[in-house]
Amino acid sequence: MKVDFILNDRPVTLAAEPGANLLELLREQGLFSVKHGCDHGECGACTVLLNDNAVNACLVLVHTVAGKRIETAEKFSDHENLHPLQEKFIESGAIQCGFCTPGMIMALEALQRKNPEPTEAAVRDALAGNLCRCTGYVKPVEAAL
Repeated sequence: MKVDFILNDRPVTLAAEPGANLLELLREQGLFSVKHGCDHGECGACTVLLNDNAVNACLVLVHTVAGKRIETAEKFSDHENLHPLQEKFIESGAIQCGFCTPGMIMALEALQRKNPEPTEAAVRDALAGNLCRCTGYVKPVEAAL
C-alpha cells in the first residue's frame, strides 16, 4: 500500500505493509529520533506531531496519515542550529541518557503551539505520557517554562 503525506515539511509517498504502524515506517526512513520503546503507547519515546498534535507513532496505523502532516525531532535541528526547546533542554541539564528527550521535545512543542505561555501544571500534563527514568522531570519542566 502507498500513502502520501507531508513529512518534516516535504511531501512523500511511501510504501507500507497493511497494518504497519507509523513508528516502523519512520524508522525505515532513517528518522531515529522516533524511539522504539514499549510498542503500546505507554512510554512516549515515539512521540511525533500529527497535524500539530502529539501522538505515539507506535499506535498510528500508516494508512491513517494519508494527506496529513507528520513532524519528527529531525525537523528541528540541522546540527548547527537547534530548536529553542532543544537549547533549553541543554542549558537546564534536562538531557540525561537522551532516550526520552525527542519525545518530550515533541510533546512540549505541541503544547507550545497551542499555549505559548503554559503553566507548570500544563507542562507537567503535556509530559505525562513520556516516561523518563533519569531526570525526575524537574529539569525538563524547567526547560519548558
